Amino acid sequence: MGIFLSMKKAIDLLPAVEIETGGSPTHTIVWLHGLGADGNDFVPIINELTLPPGASIRFVFPHAPERPVTINNGYVMRAWYDIYRADFNDPEDQSGIRDSQEALDALVESETQRGIPSGHIFLAGFSQGGAMALQTGLRQNNPLGGIIALSCYSPLAETLAVEAHVANATTPVFMAHGIYDPVIPLSHAAASRDKLLAADYPLEWHEYPMAHSVCEAEITDISRWLRHIIG
Repeated sequence: MGIFLSMKKAIDLLPAVEIETGGSPTHTIVWLHGLGADGNDFVPIINELTLPPGASIRFVFPHAPERPVTINNGYVMRAWYDIYRADFNDPEDQSGIRDSQEALDALVESETQRGIPSGHIFLAGFSQGGAMALQTGLRQNNPLGGIIALSCYSPLAETLAVEAHVANATTPVFMAHGIYDPVIPLSHAAASRDKLLAADYPLEWHEYPMAHSVCEAEITDISRWLRHIIG
């Protein structure tokens, strides 16, 4: 397939790597990287996915803002929000999470202005990026095509019940996690899964014998899931 690469940076929008798998894209997948990486981190996954034949998809890989990260001794790196400690019972960086949510909402709005219906827009991410895909997607006031949340959890979970938007009450969610993940314990991700299932989200859950990473079987399952939705 033909691939067209450009760098995207517009006022009020996050800078991003943008790749289209063909002319006149009909769908957009916004893919969010993890802590300390940048938008280039998941660009290779495009060629690893088995996409629907003839599909023209715009992939947008935004770069998170640079900020000091407490858990890393205040070192400045790309992060969607600060992490204070490795204890998930600690308070969360609510302002950082909500700032990134606003920036991602702007990206979704930008894609709709470029002619992609919101129902053809997917939010995907790994680790912190997956957390932001859930945070943003479930609260979006435009119905999305789906949410892909890898090796992550749902942040600000205590506010979801009142902040979740009805527009995405039936949006398909794909969640996957490594059984041996030492960064985000499987139990923490499973707790987020259970809350979403209790709220009747159409969620597909997978576990793989891996650590905090992505594996071939996972990519195969994501491909199948995307083909089913995109058709």
